Amino acid sequence: RFQIQRGKTDPTSYKSLGDCFRTIFQREGLLGFYKGILPPVLAETPKRAVKFFTFEQYKKLLGYASLPPGLAFAVAGLGSGLTEAVVVNPFEVVKVTLQANQNAFAEQPSSFVQAQQIIKTEGLGFQGLNKGLTATLGRHGVFNMVYFGFYFNVKNVLPVSKDPNLEFLRKFGIGLVSGTIASIINIPFDVAKSRIQGPQPVPGEIKYRTCFKTMATVYKEEGFLALYKGLLPKIMRLGPG
Repeated sequence: RFQIQRGKTDPTSYKSLGDCFRTIFQREGLLGFYKGILPPVLAETPKRAVKFFTFEQYKKLLGYASLPPGLAFAVAGLGSGLTEAVVVNPFEVVKVTLQANQNAFAEQPSSFVQAQQIIKTEGLGFQGLNKGLTATLGRHGVFNMVYFGFYFNVKNVLPVSKDPNLEFLRKFGIGLVSGTIASIINIPFDVAKSRIQGPQPVPGEIKYRTCFKTMATVYKEEGFLALYKGLLPKIMRLGPG
């Protein structure tokens, strides 16, 4: 919601994260917080499988290139993120469309009906169920590159603790910092993805079309910080995750 609003003049604008929670609860009820939950649930298993399987495969391939370990982890992460993005992008299109809908939960279509509507009106291509693919590639590619590169390099530097509780905290802490840093670095791609996949300002007119052009438009019209909209809830979700 933060990422698709276009400034203070936008009727969907929220003053803060707390205001966003209150407004959604008042207008759309408790179930409003769970809009678009089915697509990520359905995508989670293949997403994780692709993410970690391809990371290991790219890491093996890079072993033949004699790259420094730190660089190899980052490049393998980039490759796994790009592959993962292709799998999850159609689910993201449906999810963003549902979450941008401000009607009550019971009044909006189901995930499957929404997907059918997108396919029927816009098709399966880059204007339909796969729109925003470039931005999704950037979002997942950059995130995984930073996450895997940072996590494995720092994990190998910090000494392993014999105490299982301290060892858990060591790995959890490294993962938390890795996810937080990766979220901060990749969020401009996330904002661009949300603008492209979400509702356009003028119905029937496509304003946000390509990844980098969307970033440039947001920067020009709303300022640099607009590229970091939704950073706090993103960190709250992906840092611990």
